[in-house]
Amino acid sequence: MSSLLARPPLLRTLLATPAASITTAIKEAARALHGRSDSPRLDAEILLAGMLGLPRSALIVHGDETLSPERRASFAALIERRASGEPVAYLTGRREFWSMTLCVSPAVLVPRPETELLVELALSFLPPGGPSPGETPSGEPLRVLDLGTGSGAIALALGLERPDARITGVDISPAALAVAIQNAERLGLSGLRWRIGSWLEAVPGERFDLIVANPPYIAAGDPALTELASEPLLALSPGPTGLEAITEIALRAADYLRPHGRLLLEHGASQAEAVSGMLVQHGWADIRTHADYAGRPRVTAARVGSP
Repeated sequence: MSSLLARPPLLRTLLATPAASITTAIKEAARALHGRSDSPRLDAEILLAGMLGLPRSALIVHGDETLSPERRASFAALIERRASGEPVAYLTGRREFWSMTLCVSPAVLVPRPETELLVELALSFLPPGGPSPGETPSGEPLRVLDLGTGSGAIALALGLERPDARITGVDISPAALAVAIQNAERLGLSGLRWRIGSWLEAVPGERFDLIVANPPYIAAGDPALTELASEPLLALSPGPTGLEAITEIALRAADYLRPHGRLLLEHGASQAEAVSGMLVQHGWADIRTHADYAGRPRVTAARVGSP
């Protein structure tokens, strides 16, 4: 049913109020999202501001203004979709990451704040450059590979900070790669390269100074997948253990790195020990796990071992 009576009571209130102001609409929407979102009021404000084409801060200034019936209906529809589990980023089509506004769609994962740690570490491991900008001390161009690039968030952040580096983003999904290319064009980052394929198969014969990856790592059957049902399963879960993609990368990445090259892997907070053990098993050196901003082990770094 799609009639007014079929809607949740709080949304019926929003739709039925003849002179609902912006402030009232936000209040009712936040109540409708209570228990269905970790940040109900914030979600309501972001969705309404986006719909009205206003910055969030302007909602206070315009708080007494009345929403038209059409806008109340559109806002109620957005809140219903958010209450059903759709991420705010998909509803607005945008997500902030590393001071960039990225376009996102259901073809890609919503970039998470904790992934900014991967960018920070990558920047810290990049060599400062050689005789001229963009070169390693050996005179070779500085090269970085982002595996499973999705929206391009990591590759674009690195490209923003290190325009001298040659950065390649890889994804197996044509739809995801299209989003990454769109973001690069919007941000004016034209120097990045994009390749389609499964992990390292997309860059045969190439070598890099740094490989970064935020691969799928949730085990099939994990209850967390239910909460993430709106996001692409291919980018969330690689198989029964959750370690399948990380295992493949750890096994093969050394062959795609220059001497002393580095590998950075984002993983689940409970997987750090398993990932470190796997890297030891495959001959990696200088293995170290780094905690995210919440103190959870999130990224493990390693260096190509001695021949």
